[in-house]
Amino acid sequence: MKSAIILLSGGLDSATVLAFAKQQGFACYALSFDYGQRAQSELAAAQQIGQVYQVIQHQIIPLSLDLFGGSALTDKHIDIPVNGGEQIPVTYVPARNTVFLSLALAWAEVLKAQDIFIGVNAVDYSGYPDCRPEFIQAYQAMANLATKAGVEGEQLQIHTPLIAKTKAQIIAMGMDLGVDYLQTVSCYQADAEGRACGACDSCRLRALGFNEAGFDDITLYQK
Repeated sequence: MKSAIILLSGGLDSATVLAFAKQQGFACYALSFDYGQRAQSELAAAQQIGQVYQVIQHQIIPLSLDLFGGSALTDKHIDIPVNGGEQIPVTYVPARNTVFLSLALAWAEVLKAQDIFIGVNAVDYSGYPDCRPEFIQAYQAMANLATKAGVEGEQLQIHTPLIAKTKAQIIAMGMDLGVDYLQTVSCYQADAEGRACGACDSCRLRALGFNEAGFDDITLYQK
């Protein structure tokens, strides 16, 4: 059984990716980050999801990107936008996926794993530059130049099974895989119990996805 690192945020997309990787027969290692995000409850969700899918090991790494700020997700002085419309909104966290993938790459090399799964999406997303196919392709090429494993011919592959899917297609895929979306937290400003605000861009895309996929939105919302 091949080993794989799964970037697991606790949200809808990453839970779907973990279920997909398990269905594909990978031995899964989950990697989450406490990077100073507002929605700390997503980490509790990630732990729960990892237990459900019986990951071999789940690492939660503290990063403290809130020391830099520069994003509404890591700086409480910046309001979370609720209307969307920006090409690259203030919820973009500078270099987040680059940092996350770098740590996943390091762990993969230690485990002698050649596969990393990440739930980036370039269709129904918020315009983040590090969710695009060209970023993933460039990062994979760099990773295979930058590591001992890559130089010795053990080529790394970054899997992005959701990158060309709409949110409705992702939800339909997850339903087929048996994902319990009630366990997931996608909201940018979820409360301590994981309840969603219902107004941010992430909540809007999630609710629209359930509607377009023809499923009831089982998300727990704040009053």
